[in-house]
Amino acid sequence: MRKFFKVGTWALVLSLCLLLLTGNLIWAQKKNIVIGYGAPELYGGQLDIQMSLVKYASSFGWTVITANANGDADKQMKQIEDFITQKVNAIVVVPVDSAAIVPAIKKAQAAGIPFYTIDRAPIGYPADMTVMADNYMAGKQAGEAMVKLLTQKYGTPKGVVLELQGDLGTNVAILRGGGFDDVIKKYPEIKLIQKPTDWQSEKFASITRDVVNTQKIDGIYLHSDNIGIPAILPVLQQLGKLKKRGDPEHIFITGVDGGPFALKAIRDGWADAFASQPITDFGIIVYWIRDKIEGKPMRMRFVKKDAIWSPAVVSKDSATGGLVCLLPTTLVTPENVDDPRLYGNQVRMLYQ
Repeated sequence: MRKFFKVGTWALVLSLCLLLLTGNLIWAQKKNIVIGYGAPELYGGQLDIQMSLVKYASSFGWTVITANANGDADKQMKQIEDFITQKVNAIVVVPVDSAAIVPAIKKAQAAGIPFYTIDRAPIGYPADMTVMADNYMAGKQAGEAMVKLLTQKYGTPKGVVLELQGDLGTNVAILRGGGFDDVIKKYPEIKLIQKPTDWQSEKFASITRDVVNTQKIDGIYLHSDNIGIPAILPVLQQLGKLKKRGDPEHIFITGVDGGPFALKAIRDGWADAFASQPITDFGIIVYWIRDKIEGKPMRMRFVKKDAIWSPAVVSKDSATGGLVCLLPTTLVTPENVDDPRLYGNQVRMLYQ
């Protein structure tokens, strides 16, 4: 009887230990994890980014509360304060302004709520983690494509290029411009006209009209083709400047995003090359959130089977010292425009 009691006692102790050990592993799935998500606006590719986060979080059985700042940094701050009041488990934001988001990060972290960003990184202070495309790589790819096109046209890299910049208060516009400009500045015979648009479609259109209507332009580089292509193609058509590839008067168009409008423009012959972001996978940020909740070490590499960008590695952001997972971009041309792994093809049906 005493031997049975000892065996039974040890069995009970072992069972309790096993429950404690495995309990932490399944805790995040059993508990209703709530993520507060702040979008900067919901046009361009931002709706796709929000959908990506919701899709990945839902796969864990988590709840996502969404808010849209409509381009207002102060409004985004108030929305984040609401998330803090609601005591969400984590906050994920695409910053309206990469510097203005810093006080919100500090306030959330002081309240014990981890703060993450996707698509854009903060400037001046790190978030707990950022997942975004390698925007410098994207700008460089678009720049190299532009140089190749100008060289094919003139036999040497020269011409006039209009760079329609995003909002230079966001780190992605700085990076997309930096990658492109670092390529172009190697060729002194290429004149670069730089105009900020603040990610506003009206500015993409009006600036294109003003510049193209007053001087000969050989190429246009778009910091965002999701916003830029629907804005500039009608303007070029109205000005009689919309010519297909192969026409001597064709204006080369390159850019960043690789959205459905851009891919259609390539198929239709109006545009030439775009650096495709893996926007539909920005939601993988939830894996880092889950790891933190479960007390696991920071993962420094992410692999997704069959993803065109995989693998992606985590590194330190030189500007803030924070951790960022940069997803490689892919240059899209007429040769690979129908690759089903491209972001623009994955969301294509939403725009038809």
